Amino acid sequence: MKQLQVTSDWHRRHIIRYYSTVFSSEGNILHIQGENTVDPFTTDIKTVRRRIKATGKNKSVGTDRVSGEILKLGGKAMIPYLARLLDITMNNGTLPGDWKRATVIPIHKGGDQSLVTNYRPVSLTSIVCKQMEHVIASYPRQVWGKNDWLYEGQHGFRPGYLCESQVITVCQDIADSLDNGDKIDAIIVDFSKAFDLVPHGRLLNKIANSGVDSKVVVWIREFLLGCMQRVRVGWQLSEEFRVTSDVPQGSVRTTVSRVLAELISNLQTIS
Repeated sequence: MKQLQVTSDWHRRHIIRYYSTVFSSEGNILHIQGENTVDPFTTDIKTVRRRIKATGKNKSVGTDRVSGEILKLGGKAMIPYLARLLDITMNNGTLPGDWKRATVIPIHKGGDQSLVTNYRPVSLTSIVCKQMEHVIASYPRQVWGKNDWLYEGQHGFRPGYLCESQVITVCQDIADSLDNGDKIDAIIVDFSKAFDLVPHGRLLNKIANSGVDSKVVVWIREFLLGCMQRVRVGWQLSEEFRVTSDVPQGSVRTTVSRVLAELISNLQTIS
């Protein structure tokens, strides 16, 4: 990965300002409580075990300074403690502050290195929190699948669906239309910063009304409400600023960000 080449203090300030202004906001988030569900969330020990096994030793650490190597060295002995930690945060509706903080590093994607838009933000976040998100991630999808809540045409961020499956579906639809002698119109829309600009309040309302356990709604709300990030350019750090839409820039698309992606794509339920 090629990190940002800073040529001046002005350039550094410009980068930091850019990453602090890509969000949207619709005011304060009101108290949001999900409804009771017939499918309550439970911590899956098997998933915790898989996440420990999948954790990379050399992953960059977040602000809590807990490394992947520590989790790997703990092995099976870490599983009950991590499961208990998730249960505590879920039942109490609170998360450690370090889980909600990120350090953003701009990585060059290509093109003119002096343009801020030619860099993709990568966040260094808590490895422990990432594993907790992975444990939770399958739950809302199971609930939504059972309730037939997601739009059938959505193929992104869903188990068993791929880019290839969407292409096949589109091609089949076109072939069927041609066989029937129907006209075909295609509209392709690319939303600029679609993930970045979805306000937290609107997102939480959708999740709360989707049939998931109220404890999961509160957990996600607490995660979103306290999201903070700072930008690192070279060895200089900006001051922290609040993330008012999406989740910390460039973080893994785990629970919150996958929920976001699915809600954006679900045109039947987004207002």
